[in-house]
Amino acid sequence: MIKKVKFLAAIAGFTMAMSGAVAQAEDMTFWRIGTGGAGGTYFPIGGLISNAISSPPGARSCDKGGTCGVPGLVAIAVSTNASVANANAIHAGQLDAGLAGAQTVVQSYNGEGKFVGNKKDKIRVIANLYPEDMHLVLAEGTSLNSLKDLNGMDIGVAAAGSGTQVSVRMILQHYGIKANENELNLGQSTQRLADGQLDAFFYAGGTPFAALIQLGSTKGFSLYKFSADEIKTINKIIPYYVESNIPAGTYENITTDTPTVAVNGQFITSVDQPEELVYGVTKALWSKKTRSLLDKGHSKGKAIQLETALKGVLIPLHPGAERFYKEIGMID
Repeated sequence: MIKKVKFLAAIAGFTMAMSGAVAQAEDMTFWRIGTGGAGGTYFPIGGLISNAISSPPGARSCDKGGTCGVPGLVAIAVSTNASVANANAIHAGQLDAGLAGAQTVVQSYNGEGKFVGNKKDKIRVIANLYPEDMHLVLAEGTSLNSLKDLNGMDIGVAAAGSGTQVSVRMILQHYGIKANENELNLGQSTQRLADGQLDAFFYAGGTPFAALIQLGSTKGFSLYKFSADEIKTINKIIPYYVESNIPAGTYENITTDTPTVAVNGQFITSVDQPEELVYGVTKALWSKKTRSLLDKGHSKGKAIQLETALKGVLIPLHPGAERFYKEIGMID
């Protein structure tokens, strides 16, 4: 009889434990954040943001040294083809949030550029993040006097579905450049440049690129310095791109400053996402704990600052994000 009672008690305890586990699982919300290729900046930054805003069931609370994320939220950084692909997937409900360049964000919302007749008006902004510098990477020993020297060369124009590709093709068309264009992500571009299959490639993102750090330590490369006239012209063609600079030493093998153009990267979601959830995500994004993660996790993380969270935001904020910024007095 005693053995039978102990067995029944064990069964009851196991059932209660399983019930608790099921309840915890039911309280868990998975949130997919679209980023970019693994060799770029969106993916590691997306990973940092995912860690910062997550707080799985059973995790230590913020005040006890644990995560300061949204209770029950498990955010996951998903590698994608970047901006355009993220905007499309968020609007379709295939991703919950993502990173995208300001040009893509505005054009997708308004149905302009690549989105003519295909407006993504569910897109909303959570925060502006950091400037993304345009890199025109040249094979070691290759030099250009101007962008027009790209005529006839084998060049990478970034991945299909990326905001970089949209911008690059606008630049090439304006200058009448006829090159052998290759649709490649960052990893593919660096590999083909190293193998001698490309003369140059374009890629925009937050510095430094891990793929370029590796390339610099093996085969080497150089960066094209955009002229003042080219920067001014690109700004007219694509107003979202403004004058910028990749400082000397950003890549160990590049010892001089590189004048270029840059567009802001932004954190976006869908208006269909619950207000309370996005409010919690926004609050977690700007917590002191997240500040520490961003500062230590990636060199571009330091550029993600609350003071510039609304810089260059030209479409509506998500109501949850707007509520947070109103609470702290950043907007009326």
